[in-house]
Amino acid sequence: MPARPNPPTPVPRHAQRSPCARSRLGIPRDEQSFHYHGNATMTMTRPGTPDVHVTAVAPPPELRFRRPFDLHRFLRELWRARGLMRTLTERDLRARYKQAMLGVAWAFIGPVGFAVVFSVFFNHVAKVPTGNVPYILFSYTGLIPWGFFAGGVVSGATAVMNNMVLLNKVPCPREVFPISAIVTALVDAAISALVLPIMFLVTGRAPQWASLWFPIVFIVHLAITLGWALLLAGVLMYVRDVRHGLPLLMQLLLFATPVGYALSSVPSSWVNIYCFLNPIAPVIDNYRRTILYGFAPDWPHLGLAAAHGLAVLLGGYALFKRIEPGFADVA
Repeated sequence: MPARPNPPTPVPRHAQRSPCARSRLGIPRDEQSFHYHGNATMTMTRPGTPDVHVTAVAPPPELRFRRPFDLHRFLRELWRARGLMRTLTERDLRARYKQAMLGVAWAFIGPVGFAVVFSVFFNHVAKVPTGNVPYILFSYTGLIPWGFFAGGVVSGATAVMNNMVLLNKVPCPREVFPISAIVTALVDAAISALVLPIMFLVTGRAPQWASLWFPIVFIVHLAITLGWALLLAGVLMYVRDVRHGLPLLMQLLLFATPVGYALSSVPSSWVNIYCFLNPIAPVIDNYRRTILYGFAPDWPHLGLAAAHGLAVLLGGYALFKRIEPGFADVA
């Protein structure tokens, strides 16, 4: 009596649709083949049967996902996540200074080192005019706000990608990561500002009463930093080259910004365009005007910086929230 043939191997449903899976099960590829024509049309061919054309139909526009920009709801969710922001900030500060021998001293070693280098090259070689203010004090007053801007933008832009472990595990608004990075940069700037009273004592000068304008200048400063951090944080999740080019861009922008020289060095015919395209320049200039020289803020130039800051803050936040649902897919 002849032996009964073995029953055919059962083919899963997904294998019936995948030629690669059918080949792994030992089924000849020529029994069923697929031909793809673009992204929407597929032709299925089987021996002895006519070709079957399958066309994928896009969903109607009303069913497509569009996330509305509800600023009030986003801010309410962000306020509920304030505990997480505080925890992330504490974690970053502990990780940065806990095992360092000099600890928080590194927060002002960098700005002081730059101020010394600027004093040697800009003051003795380029002869930068600073009025009656010692150049070391002039340059250090510009390096503190620049350090906060550069550090906040770079760390804020990479904060979402650096927290990929938490991205898919903690339900929270994703902007908590850039904001906590900016708060960490603000703490570093506050620590580096503790050197200013020592410099005032050494140079025999004192802050002017116009320093009371400081909160207004700082609000513009914070809006610019936060806006660019959110904008770049969203773009970086899809364009990873931003992570490599951003530190280089900040190094080049340091010399294109009046940190080691005065804003008056910019030609008057270009100064308005320059202040709008590089808004951190009038911010640094107004810090010096109020703290060192005792003048009121330069409202036209500060207004250009404020307009830039408002535009990039709203636009950057809207773009960030618009593409936020796809972060988990590219993480």
